[in-house]
Amino acid sequence: RVIVRARLEHRHVVIEVHDSGRGIAQDDTAQLFQPFFTTKPQGLGMGLAICRTIIESHGGTITVENVPNAGACFVIRLPAGE
Repeated sequence: RVIVRARLEHRHVVIEVHDSGRGIAQDDTAQLFQPFFTTKPQGLGMGLAICRTIIESHGGTITVENVPNAGACFVIRLPAGE
């Protein structure tokens, strides 16, 4: 199950993407957005690196945190338009 929420917060659009999986292993968190890092046997490790590049090129940030007993939550913050 995936839940997506969006809101305006202090002149930024904040998008939260929650999943209901196991969460991100603590050892993987620091590398998660690095090119070619993957936890999947057939993964390329480019998806989150590309997402981060696009988001940062628009002046935003992307972070991830584990939610106790509820999976992981990716948070994207982008500047709101005028």
